[in-house]
Parts: sequence; structure tokens; C-alpha cells
Amino acid sequence: MDRQTLAAYDQDAAAFAKDWLGQPAPVDLQEIVERFFVRGGNSADIGCGCGREVAWLHANGFSAAGFDASEGLLSEARRRYPSYKFAHAELPDLNGIGTFDNVLCETVIMHLGRKEIAASVRRLLDIVKPSGILYLSWRVTEGADQRDAQGRLYVAFDPAVVRAELKDAVVLLDEEIVSASSGKRIHRLVVKKAGLEIRE
Repeated sequence: MDRQTLAAYDQDAAAFAKDWLGQPAPVDLQEIVERFFVRGGNSADIGCGCGREVAWLHANGFSAAGFDASEGLLSEARRRYPSYKFAHAELPDLNGIGTFDNVLCETVIMHLGRKEIAASVRRLLDIVKPSGILYLSWRVTEGADQRDAQGRLYVAFDPAVVRAELKDAVVLLDEEIVSASSGKRIHRLVVKKAGLEIRE
């Protein structure tokens, strides 16, 4: 994770949490999860922020744990949703977190250094169980890398970098849209990891 981005999230975690929770519900993301995620499976939210999606997953029948690189955001998540599991983990390593039927990574990888993106995508697919689902999205930045007013990094990169790391998975969705929640342009992919069985 880019250190300046991580410092911004740690320093202003409460303000970021308030902003995210004040946004419209991410109904487009929720519809995709309902459509593709393995029912009855265990789920991980990588880059869980203040825990909004973990809470929604639990409320809608998906057992979930949240992981984030920011201790500030994890504190916000634990305070707001004390009955759910939140733990520190950082891309690309994600040390010791296990494997999951469903992995959600919503608008995280554009905060990584350019050299970490491919390794992070590989690692995200590694923690998906056979026949499991990976949802991966990132905010689209055109041209050169940018930093916002808080110092957060938004890396501009070719989606082919991501697709190359997912070449052995079945692509179920690949689109660029405007997020219903943030109003920002995002690219999202849903893939199914190869496995011994086909889950419907």
C-alpha cells in the first residue's frame, strides 16, 4: 500500500467513514454480489474500510470478515460493527488470512504502487477457493497517476495488467461504469476460479 495513502486513511479515518456511510447505498455492487457470490460460503472484504460492506454481507446471508491495511479504518469498523471480524492485512501479501469462497476487493488496487498491482491481483485469486468468486474493482484514472487533496494515490494503469493475472479464471463480468454510491468511474471484474465443480 502506498504509505502516503495509508497515512491519510489513518489520520482521517473517522471523516472518511462518515463520508462513505453518508453516500447512497452501493446497489449496483450489492446486485452483483447477490448474482454471483457463492451462497452459504465464507467471504472476505479486502480493503474493508469502515466495514460497510461486511455489515451488508452479513445482513444478506453472506458470512464475512473484513481486512484492511489501515489501523484507523479498522478501529472505525470495529467500533461501528463490534460483532463482526476485522483484521489487519495488506496487499500484496495478505499474510495468514486463509481462503474464501467469495472475495470482494472494492476500489483498493489503484492505491497501490504500480509494481504491486499484478502481484496483488495474483494474491487475491490465491485466497479464493476452487470454484469461488473474486469481485475486483478500481477507480479509473486517465493519463498520469494522481493524488487527491488528502494525498491519496490513484494510479493510472491498463486493465490488461489485471486481466493477465486472471487469465486462468472464468470472466463473468468485465465493465467500466459510474458507481451508484460514489459517483466515480470504476472498472470492475467478476471471475470464477477454476475448480472441480461448477457451482450455480
